[in-house]
Amino acid sequence: MVAEDLPEQTVNAGLTDAVALRIGRTGFVPELRIEVTHTRGNGREITILLVNASPAEHPVLADTRLYETSLEVSGLATLPFVLEALPDSFRYDRAVAAYGVNCGVVVHDGRFLTADVAAAQKTRPRYWGLDEEAPDLRFETLARDPLPSLEALADALSRWGEVAWSSTSLAARATAESWSGEMAAEAALEADAFQVELDRVRTGVRLLGTDGRLYRAFTLMNRALSGSSAGRGYDGWRPFQIGFILSNLPCIVHPETEADVVDIVWFATGGGKTETYLGLLVTAALHDRLTGKTEGVTAWTRFPLRMLSLQQLQRFADAMAAAELVRRSERIGGASFSLGYLVGQSSTPNSIRADATNRFPGEPDPDDEAMPSRFRVLQRCPFCRSEELEMRFDRRLWRLDHCCTTDACPWPEDALPFHVVDDEIYRFLPTVVVGTLDKAATIGMQAAMRGLVGPPLGLCTRPGHGFTYSPRSTRPTGCLVPGCRHVPGPLPMAEDRFGPSYRLQDELHLLRDTLGAVDAHYEALLDGLELELCGRRPKILASSATLEGYETQVDVLYRRAGRVFPLQGPSIREGFWTSQSDEPMRRFVAVAPRGLTIEFALDRMLTELQAAVRDLARDPTRICAEAGVNPDHADFLLSMYGTDVVYGNTLRDLDAVDRSIQGGQVQVEGHLEVESLTGRTDFERVRTVLQRLENPESDFEQRIHVVTASAMMSHGVDVDRLNVMVMVGLPLGTAEFIQATARVGRKHPGIVFVVHKIGRERDAGVFRSFAKFVEQGDRFVEPVPITRKSRRVLERTTAGLAMARILAIHEPRAGGSLATVAALQRYRTAGHLDFDAERTAIANWLGIDPQRDEGLWADLCEWFRDFERNLVQPTPDIRFPSQASPTGSPMMSLRDVEEQVPLFLDSAS
Repeated sequence: MVAEDLPEQTVNAGLTDAVALRIGRTGFVPELRIEVTHTRGNGREITILLVNASPAEHPVLADTRLYETSLEVSGLATLPFVLEALPDSFRYDRAVAAYGVNCGVVVHDGRFLTADVAAAQKTRPRYWGLDEEAPDLRFETLARDPLPSLEALADALSRWGEVAWSSTSLAARATAESWSGEMAAEAALEADAFQVELDRVRTGVRLLGTDGRLYRAFTLMNRALSGSSAGRGYDGWRPFQIGFILSNLPCIVHPETEADVVDIVWFATGGGKTETYLGLLVTAALHDRLTGKTEGVTAWTRFPLRMLSLQQLQRFADAMAAAELVRRSERIGGASFSLGYLVGQSSTPNSIRADATNRFPGEPDPDDEAMPSRFRVLQRCPFCRSEELEMRFDRRLWRLDHCCTTDACPWPEDALPFHVVDDEIYRFLPTVVVGTLDKAATIGMQAAMRGLVGPPLGLCTRPGHGFTYSPRSTRPTGCLVPGCRHVPGPLPMAEDRFGPSYRLQDELHLLRDTLGAVDAHYEALLDGLELELCGRRPKILASSATLEGYETQVDVLYRRAGRVFPLQGPSIREGFWTSQSDEPMRRFVAVAPRGLTIEFALDRMLTELQAAVRDLARDPTRICAEAGVNPDHADFLLSMYGTDVVYGNTLRDLDAVDRSIQGGQVQVEGHLEVESLTGRTDFERVRTVLQRLENPESDFEQRIHVVTASAMMSHGVDVDRLNVMVMVGLPLGTAEFIQATARVGRKHPGIVFVVHKIGRERDAGVFRSFAKFVEQGDRFVEPVPITRKSRRVLERTTAGLAMARILAIHEPRAGGSLATVAALQRYRTAGHLDFDAERTAIANWLGIDPQRDEGLWADLCEWFRDFERNLVQPTPDIRFPSQASPTGSPMMSLRDVEEQVPLFLDSAS
């Protein structure tokens, strides 16, 4: 703390008589030492040290009930520290009253009190910032007559802004809070941004009133979500959700004017971002059907993690199923709304090969009766919510199906409109494709991925076989069904309608470093192909946990401007779309083990947490009486707080926790059921664990008591029963801390114990100002380090970009396969392939200027020169064009950025 105008001799000698000092509750007074750290302004920064207070040195403190030694200082005029790690802003208070080095500090009525731990509280947001009643935003109301409610919403936003963002209001705050000139200028710019946001909302309302097809699509979307949300605890939109949808309705009607801006939904985790862009995508899909897009992909949604949350996938499936039922009831033409799950070989099959001689090890065998069940992805039927799903392989249509076995299911067909095999996704082009970001890299190796950026080449005349692509020796007609010899027919609609209207990127902030740089090249490829094949670029939507540096990140990734919704309010406590309430959401407790290992602290913590809930299970009447809780709530409390999530930043940390539990270090009465959710957990196990967490066993002893989890769990896992988390060390990224801790306390108050690895500088620094770290966590998120113009990255991506152009653009023009070096050389010799033009096209996609980016341009020139030489004079081992690449084959994953090192086993060892 900084003592104001405190003479140096007073500090050296001790505190003055005017300063009250009280230590401990036992009457024991340990030794005090007061030190001057340095002079600061008119005051002196002092450190008050409480020493010789351990039980070992003072037996009077050995009784743990009395080991509550605390220090209280009052009557001392102080100045706050300023948290210099954060930039100055008119919205935030950076003042920190005092730092606790080995303890927490609580300030109450001018008194400074130490605490054993540092703690902070997050309250649940209130999704309406006005005292007046919110407009009726229920799905049923908006499905019937949306304009009155939406006009009322826009009017309320305008009235609120006239007060909150007025020059008078900002000037008053500037005076009261001593704003600097920079802060006042920032506030004025944000007031202008609010007017832009208001105009966008009003434009959306106006479009609904003037465009009949958009109006119908919007009302039918609300009707669909009314059905899919029944029984789930909500029946309408939060204002910010419908605000985002209204703001982005112009991109449905006028996509050509909106494609140059990336719209980012930014909101507190757990606020409903997934449902927000689902509402927009369902509206767009219905609008597509009403305007003649009868087939093809409306949106391609990508998630950055290797294992996409099954719960997120289920929400997509539920929404699309509800929209399909509405489409059928309204007799709207076109193909059924469907969903594709594009994640690749590690979780679902790339293809199902009929010929065992061409089958790679581990690929699915169509003759294996147990094969289909291994690839069940849906948790329940999206049409009737029954868990009675059966996996079947239809040999006639060569399709791996999820089938609902419930007679009362409203879906009339055997197979659900849901595809998990890559080849099926290319054959049927689902309305919405959901997958992992990594999969985009395969466009340089898979000709059929053309269907995700433009039109296929034809439609197989055999019903149920789907779209066709370039022929190969194993599929001479271009049909992806093994053995099909049917001649392809024409496409069912105009070619330029096939390109997806949207690419949606979830968790934008995770696209950073090398992953972000590589993805930027493939985003340029996807844009370039769709522009060339369909005459337009798609609209890009995104969600993000941070606003730090998003403009630069969006520019590097997509070569577009970025725009965020909703705009933050004038302060962190007030806003139109959200404001702070007094309802607790999460309590954060920072623990800094000293003099003992973090493993010991974790063992004791888990022991005490499980002992507490087991006491409740054994004697609910006594425990509830002690806690002042009605015993009728005992079973509910046991369910909501009986499972502990141990979140680790590394698998090594989680392995240590598992060893401790298995070794009996967590000592509880009865059985301790432990499960794991990490990248090593197989797909079937993930689904089983999630089902058990959502639907716990009736007997507490049989339930899951501890879940050890890694970053895989930090996105999209929404289980109301998870309300206790123990975090092993502070994550290296603040965004991960925000996302991971949001898995608890989603519906009921949760508690997060953060066990700091206090020897690390970052953990120690955060511990000192833990309350501010929690309160202003979004501001601590690190700027995203990302660049598009990296020579190393270009070296890894050029082959994929060049091969993708050959497969998606030149092969269809050739009217046959260009899959061999000989065929491609013949095509080139005939004058159909100009490598100078190819190089220029890729450079334009990537924004490489020959004058400003000499090194990158030279690398491109060298690559195409060597590639052409390898085509003209191929060595004996070069048969396919990808083998002629001077920098190796195209990437199979966006994370494949390092050179592969072959491993050879010594059979003699």
